[in-house]
Amino acid sequence: MRAVLGVLWMIATASLAAPAPLRFSVSDSWAMPMVQLEDGRPTQGIWYDVMLSLATQVGRPAQFHVLARARISSAMEHGDIDVRCYVTQAWVDDQSGDYTWSIPLMVQRNLLVSTHIPPHPIHIDQLAPQAIGTVLNYRYVTLDPLFAGGQLSRDDARSEEQVLHKLVAGRFKFAVVNEWILDRFNQRMPVGKRLHKVAVIDKQNLGCTVRNDPNVPVQLILRTLLRMKMSGEIDQIIQLYTGETPDRN
Repeated sequence: MRAVLGVLWMIATASLAAPAPLRFSVSDSWAMPMVQLEDGRPTQGIWYDVMLSLATQVGRPAQFHVLARARISSAMEHGDIDVRCYVTQAWVDDQSGDYTWSIPLMVQRNLLVSTHIPPHPIHIDQLAPQAIGTVLNYRYVTLDPLFAGGQLSRDDARSEEQVLHKLVAGRFKFAVVNEWILDRFNQRMPVGKRLHKVAVIDKQNLGCTVRNDPNVPVQLILRTLLRMKMSGEIDQIIQLYTGETPDRN
């Protein structure tokens, strides 16, 4: 009996000593080089490496929760996740949420993409009424007024990679995608079939939000992200997956 009690005591002690995991959200719409999902789990990519390194430096095991993008905000509000990355303030409706923003960690360029090079420069607000390839539940700040006014309409897919496949298949003339995802997609396409960048939609500063909770080391997380950015670690991760020097503007 004493032996059994001893084993139970050791298990309980080990459980109490083990640090709680740092719980990250991962959108099921992400694609490489941002994140690779295999069997519903992230395995590599820019944000995967950033989040894993952050957790390691904070001294917590990383735990990834793969969710539909529309569910991420409510998951954070209900305390199901601690850190949300790959986000900008323009994508968040409730700015009064009980969380704290990190510094901007990287710049993302969103592009209008086509299978053909147009004969004249493209001006988004002058496009003829048509459907544009977009991602389900993604917010496009520059295009939203055109969608609301009926000049353009959305043709949604589950991920940016699926949007590009639909563009190649001729479902629409133009699509909006992250430049790094487009570059990765083009690497796998025959030279004559590669997609063309026809306009820059916008540039967005991306970072992380951390849930304000006594059990979450908020300030340590924010300081660690700042150190990762200032030391060049995050830029090195971006360069590893894209081969490019990150845009700092």
